[in-house]
Amino acid sequence: MKQTQQAEKPRAHPAWLIIISLSIPMFMASLDNLVVTNALPVIRADLGATLEELTWTVNAYTLTFASCILMSSALADRFGRRSVFLLGVFIFTASSAWCGISDNIGALITARTLQGIGGSAVMPLSLALLSTSVPERLRATAIGIWGGVAGLGVALGPLIGGAVVEGMNWHAIFWINVPFGLLCIPLVWITIPESRGRPEPLDFLGLALVGIGLFGITYGIVRGNDAGWTSAEVLTGLIGGVALIVIFIWWESHAASPLLPLRLFSNRSFSMANIVGFLFFFGIFGAIFILIQFLQVVQGANPLEAGLMTMPWTLAPLVVSPLTGLLTSRVGTRPVIVVGMALMSIGLLWSGIILDPSVEYIHFVPPFMAAGVGMSLVFAPIAAATLQGMAPEDRATASGTNMTVRQVGVALGVATLTAIFTALNGVLSPTGFTDAASPAILTDAAVMMLGTFAAFFLPKHVRAEEKVQS
Repeated sequence: MKQTQQAEKPRAHPAWLIIISLSIPMFMASLDNLVVTNALPVIRADLGATLEELTWTVNAYTLTFASCILMSSALADRFGRRSVFLLGVFIFTASSAWCGISDNIGALITARTLQGIGGSAVMPLSLALLSTSVPERLRATAIGIWGGVAGLGVALGPLIGGAVVEGMNWHAIFWINVPFGLLCIPLVWITIPESRGRPEPLDFLGLALVGIGLFGITYGIVRGNDAGWTSAEVLTGLIGGVALIVIFIWWESHAASPLLPLRLFSNRSFSMANIVGFLFFFGIFGAIFILIQFLQVVQGANPLEAGLMTMPWTLAPLVVSPLTGLLTSRVGTRPVIVVGMALMSIGLLWSGIILDPSVEYIHFVPPFMAAGVGMSLVFAPIAAATLQGMAPEDRATASGTNMTVRQVGVALGVATLTAIFTALNGVLSPTGFTDAASPAILTDAAVMMLGTFAAFFLPKHVRAEEKVQS
């Protein structure tokens, strides 16, 4: 999206109502990144799904989400942010209902794909609409609340998923989106004025290249163990996917109205923040995907208990995130991000080392807490670093690019750790699961250490308030 070009005259609606209208759909979209992970063992048993198919219930959402974010922003500039946002909420709500009635794994994966398309419009446009709909004096507070709600959606995903599955069934984790979506559509229509950016020609070729390329790479990673890493289908996916990404980069450097302006990467803070962000989200979601199942398969927890057992990790942002803003305003984002990535590395390394069928849960609390505090120290500051030094008209595109990179990290993290688990003959029994899961988590820790190293190359003076100004 580009700089706002025109908007309807703001209506006299309370700021709190505007914030609620835009935060609820965004909470739904962020929640669905993790809410399904806690239900995976139940879904596997109910639908007779393989581990590969379970991987696609996560990646179908994250891949389409990542592939469509920038296009959603471009469509919003042309047809109106509110209109495209509402279309996204409708698609997300309808596909949630489809997930809820799915009785086979293929239908569930297809519905999750549509959920990702809807979510790709909801998350970035909710922030853009919030910025143009609240008075300037309240904008910083509104954006802070918005960011807190986004983090809360990620944090509560395993807990809500576990509680709903245990109290009802796995279908209900998708049905809970429906009433909120139906409520928010008229609420947003009434309270949020329409706004647009400078409309640019739509880069459909760029969208096709990056979307198919990312799918090919992920497909190759997921299928590698079952089909054989030298098989035609895997090599086609991997080599073809990489080739399409290379062509996408070439095309974006020549297109008149690129989906992703490559000039943004001349900004050191933007480039390094996206590298760190990719490794960060690769590590978080890949680890949670494995550890949630470890708690159920090996530790014998039910979905609700598994959700509660992750709370030292996932609920840490509720305590630490408010302090993160104070820290970054004093010392800048680089030291905060470095410390956060280091704590994540320690937490994952510690978890991978002690992963054993006989270990008691209490031994996981310290590494989970370290990972949770680390996550809290990175989540918001990395967004601030992404926008450092960006011209106002480039900030929405920069933010959308960062969201895309995050979701690609999620998809490849889950796919890669699943591939490692499968390659080590991981099976869904206590001993077999642990023998494969421990090396997968240790690999994840190595990725997070690489992200810690990359964080040292962020510019030193990036202040938190620059995020607010965006």
